Amino acid sequence: MRTETLTYQADGLNMVNHLYWDETLPGRRPGVLVFPEAFGLEDHAKSRAERLANMGYIALACDLHGDGKVIRDLPAVMPMIAALRADPVHIRARAGGALAALVARPQVDPQKIAAIGFCFGGTMSLDLARSGAEIAAVVGFHCGLATKDPQDAKNIRCKVLICTGADDPAVPAQQRADFEKEMTDAKVDWRMHVYGGVLHSFTNPEADRMGRPELARYDAGADARSWAEMLALFDEVLGKPG
Repeated sequence: MRTETLTYQADGLNMVNHLYWDETLPGRRPGVLVFPEAFGLEDHAKSRAERLANMGYIALACDLHGDGKVIRDLPAVMPMIAALRADPVHIRARAGGALAALVARPQVDPQKIAAIGFCFGGTMSLDLARSGAEIAAVVGFHCGLATKDPQDAKNIRCKVLICTGADDPAVPAQQRADFEKEMTDAKVDWRMHVYGGVLHSFTNPEADRMGRPELARYDAGADARSWAEMLALFDEVLGKPG
């Protein structure tokens, strides 16, 4: 397994990312962007990228806040996330920079790119798709679905998968319904899996450290099911890596 620190400029920031790939596999292979939770590029997203690389994909675990910063204090990070949501051009600039950096790698098949994300990272993946980016699939895990620009769904050229908890207070039922309408009106090829009794950050074993059990909690069953559903979509649109 090869790992490399990959840097690029996006949205006026120096983005410090981690690229993972199996150098023993020949030829160009599908690439996957992995966008992290709101706190920044922590071990959760890195471990998912490494897991994908072990399966034959070329995976880029993407910086969110610039310089690889991780902001673990929830009251500190939430105003930063709110500012990004209020002006999605910055989200799209950061996500687009990651896409350009991954596509530029000689090991990557530029026709076979997926973007996945956790929490706010899933929102980034969706906004990358709404920008009209040339990608094959987007997967959002326990991510915000709201957008200021629902009409931009007409720009989506890829298949969309959302995996969310039915009891996630950050993604209430009305937000899910609004997203369904947005996708359906734009004739997007989309699907959503909703897990009963599941809250926010259900894919992250470290979710409990947030100290908000009413908001965020790891769920091993939903984690495993959502990962399997992502892989099924990848088989459909990317083919088997390697």
